[in-house]
Amino acid sequence: MNKTLFSILVALPLAACATTAPPSPVEVTRFHETNSLSQLSQGAVFVADAPAAEGQTEGSLETSVYKAAVARELAKLGYSESGRDAAGQVAEVRLDRYVLESSGSRRGPVNVGVGGSTGGYRSGVGVGLGFNLGGGGSGERLVTELGVVIRDVASNGVLWEGRAEFSVGPDHPLAQPAANAEVVADALFREFPGGQGETIEVKVP
Repeated sequence: MNKTLFSILVALPLAACATTAPPSPVEVTRFHETNSLSQLSQGAVFVADAPAAEGQTEGSLETSVYKAAVARELAKLGYSESGRDAAGQVAEVRLDRYVLESSGSRRGPVNVGVGGSTGGYRSGVGVGLGFNLGGGGSGERLVTELGVVIRDVASNGVLWEGRAEFSVGPDHPLAQPAANAEVVADALFREFPGGQGETIEVKVP
């Protein structure tokens, strides 16, 4: 686990953990083509919001927390973050956060919508975000789905795609945006680029 994530976890208040659902493992799936691997983990990359669905607003202050977490992970892999004009690759970030009720019904997005469901390279990851988390009945879980597509700017071709899903009780410290983003992004890029089409589970302490 990286030092930033460890320091966040250590600083989290522990009292809430006893009254809300514990964190699940992070379920991660990655896709790539063999001939694209040589282009990954190098050069300048621009971290962007994924294209918004028709009639919806692209980007928000809240999504910047997750984009920043993705940018930190990409830097560890060998990328240098840049503006769009200087980038050879673009990392498109999709996000969905919603409450899963004990009955199995989905309620959400949590509060502030920031995009729509868009098709990806081999999968679609919905977009929607909000951070008014308080309350919730026993057994409810806050689900975060993070998807990243890395594209080559010159061809617009997809080089890599990954998605991660994580759930935790709404009152748990890891439901908060900064800690949540670190956990999910860390898992998504663990052992990058990952096995083609392989789904793994990354345990959360």
